[in-house]
This record gives sequence, C-alpha cells and structure tokens, in this order.
Amino acid sequence: MVRTASAAGSRTGKVVHGTGRRIRRATAAEGAGESGLAKLIELHALNAFGDMLITVALASTIFFSVPTGEARGRVALYLLITMAPFALLAPVIGPLLDRLPHGRRAAMAMSMLARAVLAWTMAGVVTGGGLALYPEALGVLVASKAYGVVRSVVVPRLLPSRLSLVKANSRVTLAGLLATMVAAGVGGLLHLIGPGWPLRGAFLVFVAGTLMAFHLPHAVDSAKGEQRAVLHAEEHPPGHHGVLHGRNAPAPEPAAEQRPKASLRTVGPSVILALRAMAAMRWLVGFLVMFLAFLLREEPIGGLQPTLALGLVALAAGTGNAIGSALGSWLRPRGPEMTVTAMLLLAGCATAAAALWYGTVTVVTVAATAGMAASLGKLSLDALIQRDVPESVRTSAFARSETLLQMSWVAGGAVGILLPLNGALGLSVAAAVVGAVLLWTLRSLLRVGVRHRPAAPRVA
Repeated sequence: MVRTASAAGSRTGKVVHGTGRRIRRATAAEGAGESGLAKLIELHALNAFGDMLITVALASTIFFSVPTGEARGRVALYLLITMAPFALLAPVIGPLLDRLPHGRRAAMAMSMLARAVLAWTMAGVVTGGGLALYPEALGVLVASKAYGVVRSVVVPRLLPSRLSLVKANSRVTLAGLLATMVAAGVGGLLHLIGPGWPLRGAFLVFVAGTLMAFHLPHAVDSAKGEQRAVLHAEEHPPGHHGVLHGRNAPAPEPAAEQRPKASLRTVGPSVILALRAMAAMRWLVGFLVMFLAFLLREEPIGGLQPTLALGLVALAAGTGNAIGSALGSWLRPRGPEMTVTAMLLLAGCATAAAALWYGTVTVVTVAATAGMAASLGKLSLDALIQRDVPESVRTSAFARSETLLQMSWVAGGAVGILLPLNGALGLSVAAAVVGAVLLWTLRSLLRVGVRHRPAAPRVA
C-alpha cells in the first residue's frame, strides 16, 4: 500500500509539474517571457480565479438560497448599495491611478491585498447574507476595478515586439477566462464544505497575487513619455496649439466659464465609435446575466431543471467569450472599426432571433454570441486606443473607457431586474436597444471610414 501510494503521488507530481511547465511555455511564447508579459498573464489568471471564488460565494447567498421574488429584491438591493457608491467612486479611480505612474505594481498588489482582507472578513458573515455583506462587496468591486484599470495600461508597457496589442490582450483575457472556468468548479466544491470556504480560498489566492504583483518587471512602473490627459469635448481654447504640457509645467487653467466639459470625445472618432458599440454590448451582457438568471430559474427552457438550464447558458456564454479571445489573437490588427461594428450587428441579430423564436437553441445562441461579441469587441477597442491615442495620454483613455463599460454593464443588469419575467418581451427590449445603437454606429462608420493610420486626437 505504501509503494502504491508513493507511486500514485509520484505520478500526480509529474502530471502537475508537466502541466505547469506547459502553461509556462504557453504564456511565455512569442517573446512574452522576455518582456514580462507572461508574469502579467499569470497574475491576471490569479485575479480572475479569486474574483470567481467570491462570485460563487455571493451568488450562493444572494441568489440561490432564497425564493425568486426575494432573490430579485436582494440583487436589486445589492446593485443599489454597491453600484450607487461605485458610480460616484468610478470617475475618481482613473484619475487617481493616473497620478501614480511610478506605483503601478504597488497599486495592483494593494488591490489584491484589499480583496484578500475583505474575502476573509466576508467569510464570517456570508452565511446570514445581511446588509453587513454589501459594503464589503463594494470594497471588493472597487479593488477589482482598480486592478482592471491598471492592468489595461500596463499591457502596452510589457508588449513584446512580435505581438500586437490585440494579440497580447487576447492572451491575457483568455488566461483569465480559463482560470474563471476552473475557479467555478473549485468554488462549487468548496461551497459543499461550507458557504464561507470559497471566500477563504479567495483569501489565499489574493495573498499569492499580492506577492506576485511585486515580481512584475520594473518597466511596469516606468512613466517615461507619459503625461496626464486632459480630455475636452470642445475645441481648444484660443491660442492653444495642441502641445502636450509636461507634468512639471502644467498649462494655465482657463477661466471657469471657458473651461470645457471633460469627456472622451476628443480621443478620436474611431475610438468613440468603438466605445459606443462596446457600451451597448456590455449593456447587453449585463442585461442577459440578470434577466436570464431569474427567468430561467422561474421558467427553465426546454423543460430542463433550473440549475441545468442556468449552467447551460453560462457554459455557452463562457465558450463564446473564449472563442472571441481566441479569434482576437488570430485576426490581423486591421480595421478594428469594422470588427466592433460587425460584432454589434451579430449580437443584435442573435438577440432579435431569440426574441422572435424564444427557445433553448436561441437562448443558448444569444448567450454565446453576446459573450463572443463582447470579448472580440473589447479587443478591437483596445487596439483603437493603442492606435489613435498617443502614448502620453493612453493611461487616462484606458481608465475612462473601462469605467464607462463597467457602468454600462450595471445599467443593463438593472433593466434586466426591473423587467417582467417574459422571455420574448425582455429580449425584444434588448434587441431594440442594441439595434438603436447599431444604427448610430453604422452612421458613424460611414462618416469615419476605416483608418489604417492613427487619427489626430485633440488633447490638452
């Protein structure tokens, strides 16, 4: 028995070691190991793993443990208590991190450490599911958002010469998706032990992530050539010649009545086109998550059990997301305006088909299509920001775009909670929203065209 156990342990060790070696070889391919991108990919996988464990713990308390009507109220309360303050904090996160160009590794480590502490604290109160859980969930959301913003602006710093930004981002995203899928199974097993165990697992994951963040290359903290973006919706004031002002020599402030309103409008028309389309796709994803979660629990498709129906739709969405990330690494980095418009068109058609012929096949299809469209569309948006926004202001552009997309998801989720649980009605509303934005996007595409060289964004 001892020899058998020893042999089994030896074989298991070899399998684990071989798997780790293959994962390391995949993340370090095409120069990613030399540039340091491989370490960021592994860190992002840990981040996604920990976030999924927290999601499993919260979903089991807020959603699955109570009747449908009460669950809708709990989720609505969760969105109100967490998202309302987040809506006020989100515009602050980007500019705050923008002022810490030399502390990005520390910022990522602190976001991990904060979630580790909050996960451990939540493990003690998650069983009751009371209001004390919601402020802690807000803290997790803010820390996760801060990590996401920093991660977006760090990728160009670690970009290998043999990879485009689209391929690098797709590789990071795909690693996060794979980690999320594994974490869903691990979280389910831990939940069988007790509702607090997925959170204790998340604590260990985020502690490891905290240590790993400090092992990122020093290039992450480099701010060479960067300046803080001041984005304006109006034309430059008289006398402005489009010169970028350095950090130590700020431009004189215009008078209060002449100060233009801050927005993302001046990063270039192509970026705005993609940002608008992506906001619609994130809105659709948020809507589908909340609406289908409650609808399929109350009226499962195809006579399936509610848990099986939800699992099938979640699997389809995850598969579509992975396909979108994989396609992003294969597509040539040309015409991202066309790509993001095509993804919005595809998502709109799938949603309209599901509204007209509501059933198992169409619901699964719209989940997979929305996941793929959102994933590939986000990669195209990143490519446009990389192409059209000067490096000196790219940090601010990423921060502000990420905030807008997060709030679009929240808006879609809120609509999904408020609508009656009628499949055809809900999907018709979603198709109408996506269709309206699609027409707007097509009109902008005809005016902007497909660029292969950077536009000339106006920045102060």
